Amino acid sequence: MGKSHFVLFFCVLFLVSFINNGAMAARKTPDGSEQWGYVQVRPKAHMFWWYYRSPQRTNDPNKPWPIILWLQGGPGASGVGIGNFEEVGPLDTFLKPRNSTWLQKADLLFVDNPVGTGYSFVEENSLFVKTDEEAAADLTTLLISVFNRDKVLQKSPLYIVAESYGGKYAVTLGLSALKAIEAGKLKLKLGGIALGDSWISPEDFVFSWAPLLKDVSRLDSKGVEKSNSLTQKIKQQIAKGQFVAATNTWSELETVIETYSNYVDFYNFLLDSGMDPVSATASELAQRITLKRYSRYLESSKALPGGDGDLDTLMNVILKKKLKIIPKDLQWGGQSGSVFDALSGDFMKPRINEVDELLAKGVNVTIYNGQVDVICSTKGTEAWVEKLKWEGIKTFLSMDRTPLYCGHEKLTKGFTKSYKNLHFYWILKAGHFVPVDQPCIALNMVSNMVH
Repeated sequence: MGKSHFVLFFCVLFLVSFINNGAMAARKTPDGSEQWGYVQVRPKAHMFWWYYRSPQRTNDPNKPWPIILWLQGGPGASGVGIGNFEEVGPLDTFLKPRNSTWLQKADLLFVDNPVGTGYSFVEENSLFVKTDEEAAADLTTLLISVFNRDKVLQKSPLYIVAESYGGKYAVTLGLSALKAIEAGKLKLKLGGIALGDSWISPEDFVFSWAPLLKDVSRLDSKGVEKSNSLTQKIKQQIAKGQFVAATNTWSELETVIETYSNYVDFYNFLLDSGMDPVSATASELAQRITLKRYSRYLESSKALPGGDGDLDTLMNVILKKKLKIIPKDLQWGGQSGSVFDALSGDFMKPRINEVDELLAKGVNVTIYNGQVDVICSTKGTEAWVEKLKWEGIKTFLSMDRTPLYCGHEKLTKGFTKSYKNLHFYWILKAGHFVPVDQPCIALNMVSNMVH
């Protein structure tokens, strides 16, 4: 879709107002292929969502068409902005069609979660969520509002796909949604959960960084020694329940690693910080939010600052005019730093137990990881997976992997193995942003997951 078509496309939008579970005005296109709106998840706390219906959607009752709910990380990164326009949505930041959009395999639902992220906002600072469970409660309220009023959507299994810190939201939401479904409050079928490079066990990840970077020559023994003293400190702080202190030490650890590695990119150890096209504003953001280096992708790449391809301009100028319902004084992502601050007491808490609960309940759990990621390294992911108490974990760990290919080329793109409802994908030559680095294999994985 060219830019002129995009503008024309939005000019024919019409308003559909509804009041349901605190929902604000929502809009949709005349053909219903897109819908978006706000849900007031709590008084003065507003969450924005955007739904895309796949052009490939079928109405076979024996094979209900799936919906993917994409959850971004941060905490405070915008799914409506980053996940949509930079990773898996139908258009890129230049408003050009994305050949690898996940819309080929499922409908897509993006949310700016938690409240205060992206276009979502709170009217009072006391309303930011402070725990992953609170975020899950808000998301459950949003799902009730969106799904309970739409019988077509109710027929589609919902797959929660998360990236980075979004994985912690995904597992807490999965359990919250199941509870709401069982209570008859939420009308949908949970198809499964996918955890992409997800921050499920912070302790396992921070312990993986120095050995990984030493093995690939980005750290020397001195850097490892400096890092190890801080990782041990983090371990002790987590054990004592000093989670805010652990978050502060985590920030110190990132600084040490950046210093001794000459600023390795935490999202791809083959690059220096700022080279990754999705995390190019690292240094700028670090100056603005000195403690929260992990939030470096709250703002994404600015290929042409102030012009086409600039996500900030797209979200704050072009889309605000077209979506019609974004408050005029709202700056996209303006409250994101506060979102991170509010969650600093939960940031370093593990969510391994929630994964165990989901597996025990029979929920399909897919884990995928990029080979060259650092922040949520494969080494760290494997470490927390081995801690699962699920009855099938020993069998899963003992199984051989199957190589993955794409197209006609017999070049190994990754590996996978599955046992019962647990599935793991090792994605080669991919960093933190798997759909960006390996779009073909990511799309194949999604197809296997939802069909």
